[in-house]
Amino acid sequence: MFLQAHSATGKRIMSLGKGPAPNGSHCTRGDAVATGQAEANGIRHPDCPASRNYESDRSAPSSEVVYTASNGAPVSHPYASQRAGANGPLLLQDFHLIDLLSHFDRERIPERVVHAKGSGAHGYWECTGGLEDVSAASLFQNGARCPITVRFSTVGGESGSHDLARDPRGFAVKFKTAEGNWDFVANNTPVFFLRDPAKFPHFIHTQKRDPASHLGGGDDSTMFWDYLSHNPESIHQLMILMGDRGIPAGWRHMHGYYGHTLKLVRPDGNWVYAQFHLISDQGVQSFTAEEATKLSPDWGQKDLFEAIERQDYPSWTMKVQIMTPREAEQAWSEKQINVLDLTHVWPHADYPLREVGRIVLNENAKNYFAEVEQAAFNPSHMVPGIEPSADPVLQARLFSYPDAHRHRIGANYQQLPVNQPQCPFRMANFQRDGQMAFFNQGSRPAYLSSIEPVQLREVPHDQDEEHGGFVGKAVTYLSEIKPEDFNAPRALWQNVMDDSAKRRLVETVAGHMSTCKSIEVIRRQIGIFREVSADLGERLEAATGVKGYPGVSGMSFNGSYNGFPKGDMANGLPAANGGGRVSGILNGGHKGAEKTTCSEKPSRGWTSRFR
Repeated sequence: MFLQAHSATGKRIMSLGKGPAPNGSHCTRGDAVATGQAEANGIRHPDCPASRNYESDRSAPSSEVVYTASNGAPVSHPYASQRAGANGPLLLQDFHLIDLLSHFDRERIPERVVHAKGSGAHGYWECTGGLEDVSAASLFQNGARCPITVRFSTVGGESGSHDLARDPRGFAVKFKTAEGNWDFVANNTPVFFLRDPAKFPHFIHTQKRDPASHLGGGDDSTMFWDYLSHNPESIHQLMILMGDRGIPAGWRHMHGYYGHTLKLVRPDGNWVYAQFHLISDQGVQSFTAEEATKLSPDWGQKDLFEAIERQDYPSWTMKVQIMTPREAEQAWSEKQINVLDLTHVWPHADYPLREVGRIVLNENAKNYFAEVEQAAFNPSHMVPGIEPSADPVLQARLFSYPDAHRHRIGANYQQLPVNQPQCPFRMANFQRDGQMAFFNQGSRPAYLSSIEPVQLREVPHDQDEEHGGFVGKAVTYLSEIKPEDFNAPRALWQNVMDDSAKRRLVETVAGHMSTCKSIEVIRRQIGIFREVSADLGERLEAATGVKGYPGVSGMSFNGSYNGFPKGDMANGLPAANGGGRVSGILNGGHKGAEKTTCSEKPSRGWTSRFR
């Protein structure tokens, strides 16, 4: 059953059917509203089977069910309809037909704006290397286990798009811990295209269809390259995307990276910065563009489903990098690595990976729509011991993801079985009503009552110490392109890619640029590539036949300030009016370490400090 976790030997660990419902009911197996009312009144039909619930319904074979209309009334044949005589019109009284067609008209919910095409499965988490020294989270205690639901996805395409598109991949895990759900909402790359959250809708629009021609990027890539040529911080992610790992060979053969920096908090309030990785135990494999075009458009779904069916259960090892607040300050001052920047990476040599545990997928969904399409993952779903950092893109996602699910599925989306938390206590809150409110918390007060109070439980760490003390004026902030933005992509080109990989990258970029209708955009983008390596710029000029700019110095960008010499504008605005990247923003207090304050006034007219 998907509501259970299993050990490696297949034994059940914990059943969600015995856990609480999200809005306060404690939904046990065989427990439902209708049956409860009937039994309370002593009028339950003697032939009525165990009450209807998701777990029993998903496993019932067709031989055990009776065809009915939605109200439970048996219907003699699914194809029959009522007419006024054999050749007459249909009758409005035919509830079965109207019920059938009306529901059919409403079968689709809005697809995700991003990550629309995906696959999923269920399994379990096992902690093999505890983090008790840095986090109060129970799932990081050595030996801890819990059920999980995972959804993989492409990012830009529609729900019917190709699984093997050259596109980043989503990698979302719902850990159903004893302290609530932790949603690990990640990608298959350690960085992303942007670090300014307001850019995200703009960037995604460039991945969609042209508003006039309705053509996608395969036929017209102008929007794609136009955006990137004005936002050079995207260059590292772009090189990964256009490189050999741009088309993973299915979901099983790719890593997952949280990307954003999180904070791990101890019971005493001490905290550290953390970067989480899920490393594929199957190894990383990729397809070339030519190979991908010859395979099923549902390759990822097919490969994952069939592997689990033959009991070849895929797994990933979780590892974490850790930085103290003081180390984060040093990373910025000495290495120009900003832990709050989604376009930066932490070098493994300086911040080694520490093994935490592994996830295993050992059960396919019985019903894709109910268990994968309706699965809702939110970065804001955290548990005690895990906190968000001040990464601005993460902060924006904390709002945007649950807001999207309330629109897409409904205000009570967390009452759906696949999304229900599993806690050892009966849950309660003061969320009431709304569409499809199944668990509406009975007759308990819908406010904080002194007559019938709810129980309150202390959070297992000092919340006054876990947050940085932010002091600053409100500013309008826009990031700045600096030389350090090219360090990691330069290392990728010079130290990671061999000659054949470099050749394939150039061929892929030039091929994609062939549908760009603006020569100026290509010139700009080649100038950005040249900032990574003069060799890369020259190769692209030869492949495209377009002479690019000599570099980013002197270029102006409509999406970022240019911190290189000769450039200091963003869409015609001088940097002094808009903000820019800030030095010193990582200063912070940490028990056991000296507290620091930002004494140097940050660049671009922005003042900020941790207390």
